[in-house]
Amino acid sequence: MRTDLIRKTALTAAGLAFTGGAIVGPITAAYAAEAKPASQTQSDRKPSGERQLGVRYEAQPNFYYCGPAATRNALSVQGKNINVDAMAKEMGTTEAGTNSINDITPVLNKETGKNDAYRSVEISTPDADAKQTDKLRADIVRTVDDGRAVVANIAGTTTDTDGTTHSYEGGHYISVVGYRDNGQIVKIADSADPNTASYEVTVEHLADWIATRGYATS
Repeated sequence: MRTDLIRKTALTAAGLAFTGGAIVGPITAAYAAEAKPASQTQSDRKPSGERQLGVRYEAQPNFYYCGPAATRNALSVQGKNINVDAMAKEMGTTEAGTNSINDITPVLNKETGKNDAYRSVEISTPDADAKQTDKLRADIVRTVDDGRAVVANIAGTTTDTDGTTHSYEGGHYISVVGYRDNGQIVKIADSADPNTASYEVTVEHLADWIATRGYATS
């Protein structure tokens, strides 16, 4: 049984109605990704309170494959190499995107090889409160320490730790592949554009980015 998560209502001025995870934002960047080779983030073991997983990064091949692409990037940290078209079919991905995190969690479990490796967590409120943010931080630290990446369904605009803005008003999926400062800062693998494939955000900003949607975690 699928219970879809609440959707954010913000759309672009053009009125595009992709709310399930297809990019309504840097569409040209997503298309440009087809012509660029995949890059790789090296595995980096850090001191206590900091860890980053090795990602075999690939950009998404079109504007609506962010769900399958984020899942592929997340599974790559486990050494998996899964075809995004096959995952898109399993997730029910269409040009409107992938409906919710609940369509991605079963695929993560299947490819990880454990029925309970991942579970979906919802942040149902318009903004994340302190308890929800603390839970997200703990979930990311635990999942990354287990050698797995978190997949998050986000929408809206946030600013990373370098001051760069990332905007996906219609919705998007990303992978969380590392953390530092005991999870106060988290590392993102973003399939939308290989030029901004990796960046860091505070866990507070990520929680608000996920708000009204959800994430898949161990």
